[in-house]
Amino acid sequence: MKKRMLASVACAALTIFAVPATGAVNPQLPAQFSTNASADQAVSAFYASRRNAPLWLRAGADSSAARELIGVLQRASLDGLSTGPALAAQAQAMMAHAQGGDPAALGAADRFLSSAFVSYVQALQTPPAGMSYADNWVAPRRDTPGQILARAAAASSLPAYVRKVSDVNPLYAQLRDAAWTQMQSGGSVDPRVLTSLDRVRDMPTQDRYVMVDTAGARLYMIQGGQIVDSMKVIVGKADPSTQTPMLASTIYYATLNPYWHVTPELIRSLIAKNVLEQGYGYLKSKGYQVMSPDGDMLDPAKVDWHAVAAGTENVQVRQLPGPANSMGRMKFGFANSADIYLHDTPSKDLFAQDDRNLSHGCVRLENAEALGRWLLGRDPQSASSDPELNVQLPTPVPIYVTYLTAQANNGQLSFTDDVYGRDSQTGIHVAAMR
Repeated sequence: MKKRMLASVACAALTIFAVPATGAVNPQLPAQFSTNASADQAVSAFYASRRNAPLWLRAGADSSAARELIGVLQRASLDGLSTGPALAAQAQAMMAHAQGGDPAALGAADRFLSSAFVSYVQALQTPPAGMSYADNWVAPRRDTPGQILARAAAASSLPAYVRKVSDVNPLYAQLRDAAWTQMQSGGSVDPRVLTSLDRVRDMPTQDRYVMVDTAGARLYMIQGGQIVDSMKVIVGKADPSTQTPMLASTIYYATLNPYWHVTPELIRSLIAKNVLEQGYGYLKSKGYQVMSPDGDMLDPAKVDWHAVAAGTENVQVRQLPGPANSMGRMKFGFANSADIYLHDTPSKDLFAQDDRNLSHGCVRLENAEALGRWLLGRDPQSASSDPELNVQLPTPVPIYVTYLTAQANNGQLSFTDDVYGRDSQTGIHVAAMR
């Protein structure tokens, strides 16, 4: 998993678009920029409920909230709103006209800003392409225009609220801001930045959540809008059958002293092969138990291992907890159709490798205890040696598994190899280019 750092000017040759750094250029704005007529009606209803009191220009045309929003709109092409720079330029022109003190001009500028903010938030709330949501608690929030404006109006500090909304999540904000800094320096945006921004444009409503970047093979613990800790992970191999998918779900409990339930493919290709070559002592030395498809314990000597290897006979195999267990001391499951989960591992030496695409899809943790301590609020110690002890989290924690071939490190863009080939897939959706 090679990572390459590129200085701002070095990326200039890979061009998608360039956005003006200021509002000096006034691009042509479509006459009707709202998403639909219902959005216009919602904006009108919002102002009617306020007796036409301004939201953005409460203290006049020189407004910090309006300046904040205009700055956000200037870079909004990165956020999936292609009309953002044109909206910013038009807003600046309307505010300049309102400087003369004309109440009608002031009101028109304020409504324009509200409509632009609705369009911007709706763009941010577009679900990432390719993301599967396994549970309603992490499903994307799609606010109505009325809800968007009501939340803005209720904010104790409107400029701070705009900044918070535009940040989306820490990984997104770091990547977007690094790309914007590069553009302001005269550079252009690499296509990988746009695809990565599109994939990580998730807006969790919960305060604490986990994000896993499978392209960078790293896990992030996020709380209060900040990355509080991170660690290396091992993720799925490049083969399509073993890739770790993009998904969102919720962790409700930790499992201490877990079994390793061997996958059917590995039972055929690994377990059966080794039993045939090494005998039944192989199973005992590794702590494996053999069971029927219904879960009844079986005597390994009574199993036709040739048929198991050929795939004509099915058995279950699980590995008992212990030092050699492939799950390590703990695992963290969550609902998803691919049966992906996070888990500890006894093979810590593998985390020293640059290429950590080594698993069959699940995510191995460099420091499972640190994650368990953060999730549980205490040391993840079991009260007994019994296997499969499920310990409920004090509060469920969402998890988002994404794929970022572009990242930001200390304000500089860096890139990883597209191991899963997702950037080069034909027909890939890039919201920032719409």
